[in-house]
Amino acid sequence: MAKLYSSMIRCESCPRIVDFRTQVAQAKRKQFMDWTYWGKPIPGYGDPNGELLLVGLAPAAHGGNRTARVFTGDKSADFLVHCLHKEGIANQSNSDALDDGLELNNAFMTPVLKCVPPQDKPTAEELRNCAPYFSEEMSILKNVKVILALGKIGFDGCLKYFRKDFDIKLKDYPFGHNRQYVLPNGKILWGCYHPSPRNVNTGRMNVEMMTSLLRQIKRTLEV
Repeated sequence: MAKLYSSMIRCESCPRIVDFRTQVAQAKRKQFMDWTYWGKPIPGYGDPNGELLLVGLAPAAHGGNRTARVFTGDKSADFLVHCLHKEGIANQSNSDALDDGLELNNAFMTPVLKCVPPQDKPTAEELRNCAPYFSEEMSILKNVKVILALGKIGFDGCLKYFRKDFDIKLKDYPFGHNRQYVLPNGKILWGCYHPSPRNVNTGRMNVEMMTSLLRQIKRTLEV
């Protein structure tokens, strides 16, 4: 994993994204002016031997792009890690910085797109450029039994990965919250609304929905 990430963080395959992540890292946000932003591709984080894989869309402009860790330092991270902690998957309820002591129990998390895209909307070409990194992660994460896809882009990115080995059509696996599918290799792909402020603030996602889903996943892994 270290060898993969040492290569990945030097990637500059997508000019639009490289320009954007660099611009954000230089301009910064007012409350983070004392930070030296990471401004590069973001490695995954957690237990490489874990049975649960959480797949997000991309790092946040002032979250992972600042802190160098996925789901760290932004509102989505606050919500997600709070819920993970409530269900015993994280050792603490906060995810603020690389040195904050966060540990994941039997779980690993990574974005399907390793850099922050403008408006959080990657192009199809950018997703294709980044797909090999996700594929390499998947080849290393050999113990994964359940993949929790946070949002439709992450969900579809997982399906496209498995389509390399199986006759999988996206239309046969419609995304939905708490909708799960057993894939041809026995792994379970589990859909979940993304824990973004937009979804949380509108009530589309709440703590009970998230923790209930995580409890179901833990019971599945215990079987």
